[in-house]
Amino acid sequence: MLVAEDDENLGAVLARGLREQGYVVDLVPDGETAASYLRFYQYEVAVLDWRMPRLSGLDLLQRLRGGLGVGGGAGHNRAIPVLMLTARDDPADRIAGLDAGADDYLVKPFDFGELLARLRALQRRPPSVQAPRLAIGAVEFDPVAREVLVRGERPAFTVTELGILEILMRRSPGVADRRSIAQHVWDNEADAFGSNTIDVHLARLRAKLAGAGVRIETVRGVGYRITALPT
Repeated sequence: MLVAEDDENLGAVLARGLREQGYVVDLVPDGETAASYLRFYQYEVAVLDWRMPRLSGLDLLQRLRGGLGVGGGAGHNRAIPVLMLTARDDPADRIAGLDAGADDYLVKPFDFGELLARLRALQRRPPSVQAPRLAIGAVEFDPVAREVLVRGERPAFTVTELGILEILMRRSPGVADRRSIAQHVWDNEADAFGSNTIDVHLARLRAKLAGAGVRIETVRGVGYRITALPT
C-alpha cells in the first residue's frame, strides 16, 4: 500500500496502524516521491493527502488516471483504487476529488476504524480492476484477505511474517533489500535493520514454506528474494 502524507506525525500513525493490520506500507512525504514510487512499484491501493508539497494529491491523481506525468511503468497502477485524505469538506471539493479519479474521500480528522473499512471496501472491487493474488510455486497470497495458502492449506503466519512474505513476493524475481524490508514491516526500521531480527523471521518463514515449491535465498550484502523451484 502507498501512503502519501506530508504531516509527519499523521503519516507515522497511519503507517504504524496499517502495519499492525498486516499491510506492507510505503510512506512518502510528498507527491513527487509518490509519483516515483508509482512508477516502479505496483500497489493494491493508495492513500493520498490532498495538500502535499511539490505535487498535490489531486494533481498526482489526475496524472495517474490520465497516464501523464507519472511515467515509466506506472501503467500497472493507472486503475489503482485511491482514497483521498483532506481537510477540505465543501461539496465542491469533494466533487473535484471524485471527478479527478478518487474512489473514496475521507475528511480529516477521521476515525482509523473507518479508514480501514473504506480500504477493505476498495480492495473488494471486481477482479477486472483489482490486482490479482500473488502466486509463486505452491504459495498463494491474498492481499485483501491477508491470507496465505500453501498447497491449499492455511498455515498460521504472524503479521510480521505476512509483511515480509508480501514484499518478497511483490519484488520477485528481484531482490528485496534489508533496509526496504525493515522500512516496510517495522515502525522503527532500526529495530530490525541493525540486528538479526530479519534473519530470525526469515528462518521461521522458510520453515513454514518448506515443501511449497519455493526458495527464499539470501543475496549476500543486499537482501533476499523468493523464487519458484524448478519442476
